[in-house]
Order: sequence, then structure tokens, then C-alpha cells
Amino acid sequence: MAKGEVLFKEKGSKFFSFVVPVFSEEEVKAQLEIIKKKHHSARHWCYAYQLGVEIKRYRVNDDGEPGNTAGQPIYGQILAKDITNILVVVVRYFGGTKLGVGGLISAYRNSAKMVLDEAKIVEKTIDVQFELIFEYAHMNKVMRIVKENNLQISHQKMELNCEFTIPVRKKNSERIKKLFTDLRCLKITEVD
Repeated sequence: MAKGEVLFKEKGSKFFSFVVPVFSEEEVKAQLEIIKKKHHSARHWCYAYQLGVEIKRYRVNDDGEPGNTAGQPIYGQILAKDITNILVVVVRYFGGTKLGVGGLISAYRNSAKMVLDEAKIVEKTIDVQFELIFEYAHMNKVMRIVKENNLQISHQKMELNCEFTIPVRKKNSERIKKLFTDLRCLKITEVD
């Protein structure tokens, strides 16, 4: 279910905003259904989402509001926070007074900003996983590179032939791969 919920009021209309971490379009659809069931009597369920890291996909939806008055202002707040793998939904209950284009843009933008300001944003690194296979006799050489570069070993098997799995930040991966390749005493492969 939604990780955050915030209420914003403007001229009698109520705007409930939600923020949910998502990693696929299927998750987006499922979360939208949950929110629509919870707020089944609302007039509009406007949203924006962004997925992916290197190749980003996004979508905005005004759900019956005038064009670009809801989804785009919500998406603008996602961009302002520079976050991804996120769905922001703003549910509107009409309060009897029309807000006009400017009022709608402001209300949806403020609702999205409020819920994102309250959300706990988790930063994650993009890692490449390397598998190292080497003879036990070369352990000191391998461990020197591991220690000098503050690398973590996520999996290890120590026998006659040793196997390490090491996650490395993507931005450092080529340099680290070269350090291990230059040892010439091990096999290094990138794994998923």
C-alpha cells in the first residue's frame, strides 16, 4: 500500500496525495487500483510516475482534469526531487468551487510537493557484480586490492580454488576490473 498520505485543501476541494515506491508498470497499475478502491467516491485520480535509472520511463495522467493541470505538475515535483522508481497519486474530491487552470496546477503541484517532502527517500547505488575465481595461493594479492579499494565481499567460497562475488559501484567498475585483470592470476566475470 501507499507509503505516504497527505491532505491538502483548496477552496473546498480536498486533495489526498500518496507516494509509493514502484519498480514496474504492473506495480503502478496495482497501486492505482488500491488507491482507487480506498477513495472510490473521488472525482479524479491524477498521477505521475518514473521508473528506471539509466533509461528512465515516465507517464503523467490528468484523469479528466484540463490538459497538463495535474499529471505534469506532479511529475515536475518528481523531477525536482531527482528521484525514480516512484509513483505519486493525487486524489481530488471536488468541493463545489472551480479552481481554474492556474489553481489546479498550483493545487496538484503543492499536493505532490507536500507528500514528497514527508516521504523518506532511500538512496541506492548502482552496482556491478564481479565474480573472481583464483587459486588460494593468490589470496594475499586479491585481498590487497579488496582492502585498498574498500570493497565488500558479498559471497565467498574458500577451497583449492576460491570464489568471491564483489559488488562494485558502476562508476568505479572499469577501474576495479582492470586492477583484478592486471593480476593475471584470476578469472573475473561480470554476473547478474
